[in-house]
Amino acid sequence: MTVIAPAAARRRVALAAGACLLSFTAFWLAQRAADVSMIDLMVYRAEGETVRGGGDLYALRTTEAHLPTTYPPFAALLFTPLTLLTTADMRTLATLGNLLLLVGFAHLSLRLIQNDSTRGHLIRGERHARVEGALWASAAAVWCEPVWTTLRYGQINLLLGVLVLWDLSRRPGHRWAGVGIGVAAAIKLTPALFVAFLLLTGAAEAVRRGPWRPPVRHACVAAVSFAGATLLAAVVLPYDSRRFWTRMVFEAGRVGLAEDTANQSLRGVLARLLHTGEPGARWAVAAAVAGALGLAVAVVAALRGERAWAALACAVTALLVSPVSWSHHWVWCVPMVLLLGAEAVRRGGRARWAAAGGAYLAFCSYALWWVPHGVGRLELGQNYGQMVLSALYVVLGSGFLITAARRSRTLVTSAGPPPGPKIPRSRTPVRPSRTSRTV
Repeated sequence: MTVIAPAAARRRVALAAGACLLSFTAFWLAQRAADVSMIDLMVYRAEGETVRGGGDLYALRTTEAHLPTTYPPFAALLFTPLTLLTTADMRTLATLGNLLLLVGFAHLSLRLIQNDSTRGHLIRGERHARVEGALWASAAAVWCEPVWTTLRYGQINLLLGVLVLWDLSRRPGHRWAGVGIGVAAAIKLTPALFVAFLLLTGAAEAVRRGPWRPPVRHACVAAVSFAGATLLAAVVLPYDSRRFWTRMVFEAGRVGLAEDTANQSLRGVLARLLHTGEPGARWAVAAAVAGALGLAVAVVAALRGERAWAALACAVTALLVSPVSWSHHWVWCVPMVLLLGAEAVRRGGRARWAAAGGAYLAFCSYALWWVPHGVGRLELGQNYGQMVLSALYVVLGSGFLITAARRSRTLVTSAGPPPGPKIPRSRTPVRPSRTSRTV
């Protein structure tokens, strides 16, 4: 049955749409005033031209910064249509596309969060409320540093986020759930951690004799989608595919300097802390520990039915353990702040409101750029105060994982195991009496 939204709900959606359009327009003007280069978009176009011309994809050096190709070959196939556009048209369409993706990203985030924040409290006009929330969230999120930088460089982070959340916000067992994660991993390897998360969730469900088939099926569909996209690239680009999967995938240094301030991963933080360009085994140990703990938090949240907390714990873990996580990769701050805000609305408390507001302000502060950085490897000479600022997103991500872990432990302690079949319990027992005939 179709529910017609009240006029008040439609007016609120219209107001939110106007505010979002106004914010996007101001953002567009600010980006044009800053004369953004969209340098990564130019690299994508050069990759597409190399594919069309039959050149060596991983020998490519383009733009004034001489940037190389770093993504798997399947991504280069997707970039070939960019060669059909003029530079001006390409930049305009990329900006418009990313702004639309931001709205979609916020909408999918709210749909995923709804299972956590409004469980059992469905309201009339729910779809309109979610659209309204997505528009307001997008109007605010566009000014966060990761989102600003994504659009400034013409990056594809929002596309990858939408693909992953499209999967994770589906109902369990959905026929196409997994395709988005598989395709995202074929474009860029980091989302592949979601496959491991789904498999571990299925294994944990099997141990406790729960519904293990949906997450395992989800992971298998993702793996098959990844394999299909990768094989397609291997057929079209056999030399580049062989070279990437046997050599380039192991050369993290091609992406950039580990100590770069923009590198908001554990490896970047350790490189700046140890004043070295390559933290080596120390980073490997730290990444292994963080990966194990982060996935454990995600799996526990999934077992509790907290899908949003589980998905974001996995996303944050992937950003922490990746050799290079540029600041614009942290567009996952959008669902992170929305989830913290939903938790504050649902459970109340000044601490929760402070966490949500503080996280948003931190991502909008651009504080990681307040330290010495740039040409001359200035990051290797940072003092401890500067190191804290240049580790901002790692600190926020680690804090989010700690919050998720403490929340899961509190739920387990207070509520016990997940609800199961009710077992009839007798009332207060009656003491046997020798004179009672009913005993």
